[in-house]
Amino acid sequence: MATTSAVAQTEVAARPRGRNTFQSILAYCRRNPNLVIGLSLLLILILIGLVGPLFVNVANAQPTSVIPDQPPSADYPLGSDDQGRDLLAVLVAGLPLTLRVGFIAGAVGLGIGIILGFVSGYRGGIIDAVIRLVVDTLLTVPGLLVLIIIADSIKGVISVNLMALVVASLAWMYPTRTIRSQVLSLRERAYVQMAKLSGMNGFEIIVRELIPNLLPYLAASFVGAVAGAVLASIGLEALGLGPQNEPTVGMTIYWAISFNALLRGLWWWWVVPIVTIVILFMGLFLVSAGFDEIANPRLRRQA
Repeated sequence: MATTSAVAQTEVAARPRGRNTFQSILAYCRRNPNLVIGLSLLLILILIGLVGPLFVNVANAQPTSVIPDQPPSADYPLGSDDQGRDLLAVLVAGLPLTLRVGFIAGAVGLGIGIILGFVSGYRGGIIDAVIRLVVDTLLTVPGLLVLIIIADSIKGVISVNLMALVVASLAWMYPTRTIRSQVLSLRERAYVQMAKLSGMNGFEIIVRELIPNLLPYLAASFVGAVAGAVLASIGLEALGLGPQNEPTVGMTIYWAISFNALLRGLWWWWVVPIVTIVILFMGLFLVSAGFDEIANPRLRRQA
């Protein structure tokens, strides 16, 4: 009898725990709306690239595919440009390419920044001095100017992946600096000193102790790196230094500038990429702010 009562009490106690977990998730979503709204906006953009080809003929993203200079209508919901491309098809085909540039460049830049930042912050000494000197020196150089020189020096048609690597060549410096400052503050914590006393080497301490404690910060840094990479790639493409044969968001702006779309009254040619950029950066900013709340104890206490 006592056993049956204990089992019943255990089941009753388990039910609220399940409901409380779900309620806690909902409560956190209400407390951190920036993360929820930002992820929703990014998910919408990603779904446009993934699901869009099922409803839109992406072949119309190529020149001379449709009637040129058509305003938005039932046949062309976003209109067509001077080259005879359906701008809805251009959006569906080009948005994943722009996101690919941002994610590849952000991942490569943050990966290099993580390695250099952890090595510099944890090891210290001459290694730290050299890395800090190189990063501080390169941060004073105008990044866009360097990217323009690099992109312009590449012979032949630049591809999307090559474009991502060009942007990633300067995407590692700021993450290196910020991650180094975080590691400098963490390496003096008590749990790191205890790990040293237990016989763990530097690599094990970084992997087992430092990285798990910096995961929210690294996630926010990745979002920031992606935003910076997308902005840099759009800037280069708007100057005509991007993949000429790909309908990316930046190249859409470039062709609109080249054909004087604004002066000719082709407003829809400008609206499509600009609205896309606004939604993309709004989503990235809100996601970064949401991760910042997770990584920043002061913001968590305020919430």
